[in-house]
Order: sequence, then structure tokens, then C-alpha cells
Amino acid sequence: MPTLPMIPLFPAPSPIQEMDGLRNALGGGPRLLVKRDDALPFAFGGNKVRKMQLVAADAIHAGADTLITSGGIQSNHARVTAAAAAKLGLRCILVVNGSQPQRPTGNALLDGLLGAEVRYVDDRSWRAPGMQAAADELRKAGCKPYIIPIGASTPLGACGFVGAAAEVRAQLETPPDVILHSTSSGGTQAGLIAGCLSAMPGTKIIGVSADESAESLESTIKDLLRGMPALLGMPKGMFDDVRVTVDDRFVGGGYGVPTDESRAAIELLARTEAIFLDPTYTAKAMAGLIARIRAGEFREDQTILFWHTGGQVGLFA
Repeated sequence: MPTLPMIPLFPAPSPIQEMDGLRNALGGGPRLLVKRDDALPFAFGGNKVRKMQLVAADAIHAGADTLITSGGIQSNHARVTAAAAAKLGLRCILVVNGSQPQRPTGNALLDGLLGAEVRYVDDRSWRAPGMQAAADELRKAGCKPYIIPIGASTPLGACGFVGAAAEVRAQLETPPDVILHSTSSGGTQAGLIAGCLSAMPGTKIIGVSADESAESLESTIKDLLRGMPALLGMPKGMFDDVRVTVDDRFVGGGYGVPTDESRAAIELLARTEAIFLDPTYTAKAMAGLIARIRAGEFREDQTILFWHTGGQVGLFA
């Protein structure tokens, strides 16, 4: 397998911890572990940092002087992109949907501190045209922009989690039976699926959707998987027949809209493990894990790893 160019933004690995307090609060059940990507020491961490290590390296290789991306006003990906640009001495333009806040909070506050230029558009449909307009404007000025799709969820970005799967295998004596995590733009799940096929082939990956339907997300993830073999030096079609599992039962009112279950999950994990979840992504994923445990879906002799994908800055939005 070829080694993809990467700019190291954090010292690996992120820690894995037992969640005995949560397990006891739920009345027993399987062994519970948490992979603490929320504790990555770059720009408040999160899963986007792993993707950015590869994507930023590609931008530098392409001679870019500006990173352009998009998201919501409280986008974790936008914050990590702005941080990478600051670290590498690049300009950053963020195209976000929504109205400019009078007093920035959470990720919006951090975007400003990092020096990003933020451009506001009315809704999601204007983000892609906004990024293209910014890129065209920069090219006319003699600059070299590099557009990063939302979430850095490209085949290249997803490859950041191929290495993450190998990282987990090296940390644990026995691979987990299940890895459960929040999924939205699909890159994290695609990378974990691809990585576990070689590092931990018996491990099942369950993505709990933060917004999209299971059908839509599974299609997105399969598209990402189709683009990964060429980057990884694997045969074409290597991942065509893999199973993709997305649970969309915990989306509730939609993206960024908390549910009773997600609020309860935030409180329970804080009070049993002193670990903080975010209201948009990880709280819904944890709600999905708690529901499965309470329903008796896992045996006591199984090990379940919850992948904390970060986003806790959202608590202060």
C-alpha cells in the first residue's frame, strides 16, 4: 500500500479509554470503549483533522495559496480548515450558509480568531456556487485557490481514516466487535470501512446519521469507497461489495436540531465519564449506542468502540 503525502497536524495516536461508568449506568452489557478524537491537540480536534492532514498536503503539492471550503456557521470542518490554513501560512475563505451573527460564538468565533474570511450565503444550495465564485475571483487576481468539498469527504480525505483503523488495531490487544460513530458527509465511515477490511476484518462499522437518510448516506459512502482503491494501490472494485450500515433513526428534526435522546446522551456521558459530546453529531450517535445497549443488541462478551468525532465546541454556540 503506498504512503500518501501527509502533513502531520497532531501526534498519533488519540487515546482509547474504557467507559465503565457509562456501562454501569446502563445496567451492564458489553465492554464499552471510546476513541478520543475529540482530544486531538490541533484546533480542538475532531475527525476532520485526520482528513485535513491528507487534503492540506495535496493543496500544498498543488501550489495552493488559499484554501476554500463551506459549511454551516458552526461547521467543525470550516474551523479545522481555517486552522490548517493558519498553521501553513495560507489564506482561507469560508462560504457558510446563514446570517452573519452579531456576536460570533463557538466555531464562528474561532474562525475569526484564525483569520479566515467568511462569506455568507442564504442557504446550502448557494455554498458550492459561492466557493466557485471565490475561486474564480482569486484566479483572476493571480492566486492559486484549492477548493475542499464539505467535510473534506473526498476519497483522499476518507483515506485519513484508513490509517486510523490501523491505529486502533495497534492500540488494542483484541479488535472491537463494533465501531459506532456519527456519520454525515460519509468520509469517516468510508475510511473506517476500508481500513477495517485489512486491519480488523471482523469489526462491524455502524454510522449513526446526523442528518441524511440511511439510503442517501449509504449511496454517498459507496461512491467514496469506489474512489479509494486507486489512492491506496488496491485493485479497482476492491470495495464494491462491502456492506455499509447507516442508522437514521436518531436524526430527529434534522441537522443541528437536538432531540430528547441526544440531550439525555450529553448529560449521561458528562456525568458518568466527564466526556463532552456535541449537540449536532456525537450526541445523536451516542443516543443510538445507548438505545442499542438498552435493547440488548450486544452480548456482554462483546467490545463496542464509540468513535468520538469531536465537535464539542458546538456546546458553546
